[in-house]
Amino acid sequence: MNIVIILLIAAAGLFIGGRWALKRRRTEALLAAPLPGEFRQILRAHVPIYNALPHELRKRLDGLINRFLAEKKFYGSQGLEVTDEMRVVIAAQACLLIVNKENRWYNTLHTIHVYPAVFSSRMMRAEGNVMMEHRPVRSGESWARGPVILSWDQAAYGAFAAHDGHNVVMHEFAHQLDNETGVTDGSPLLDKDQSASRWARVFQEAYSRLREDAAAGRANVLDAYGATNPAEFFAVATEVFFERPKALRDAEPVLYDELRDYYRLDTADWV
Repeated sequence: MNIVIILLIAAAGLFIGGRWALKRRRTEALLAAPLPGEFRQILRAHVPIYNALPHELRKRLDGLINRFLAEKKFYGSQGLEVTDEMRVVIAAQACLLIVNKENRWYNTLHTIHVYPAVFSSRMMRAEGNVMMEHRPVRSGESWARGPVILSWDQAAYGAFAAHDGHNVVMHEFAHQLDNETGVTDGSPLLDKDQSASRWARVFQEAYSRLREDAAAGRANVLDAYGATNPAEFFAVATEVFFERPKALRDAEPVLYDELRDYYRLDTADWV
């Protein structure tokens, strides 16, 4: 091989390796840095679940928030100016899902778009031989590999009303985790010590129960929207796991155990 080509390849390798090492050091610095005091005040006032976290988890969450704010871009829609409060509140809820999952990150997500309130989403649907446009009203959307779209009023309310089992940020970011396999189908990328067959069985049984309850108009610890499809079931179950964990553990103990093992958190023990 020509010596010039060899030198060029070596130089390229050193350049790529250097950039990777620099990025890794920057990430480690962000994760280790304390969260600015004004950001902690925002979280204590507007994200009550932050105050319930054990000290070590809260410290880890602070680092993840630092990284999220440094790497993800926020854009306001319909004239909304995105403030630090909005960014911090959204980042905290998104990072809570991965606070105890080492080496897990929203790698393919780069942007979060924030609307002031609920928004309409353009959809095309076949009705017979005709394609019809529909504009359903939404509080959030999650696209495969990003972006995530959120309404700020719902994101803020979901953070503050920490025990109602509804949280649009957690819901949409659960979809992001679900899509790590390349398909958003209610079967996220599991850790090596988790059984895919057990996950499928437990979730299918709980999903079937929710569908039956929804069809019959019976109450269920999970919102009936989770009966839409397996992907929505996983996202709805995630909301309840973080916001009504004791109720979920009482009503669906096996499902709770699977989510506990997946998120590496026993949320029912938090005060």
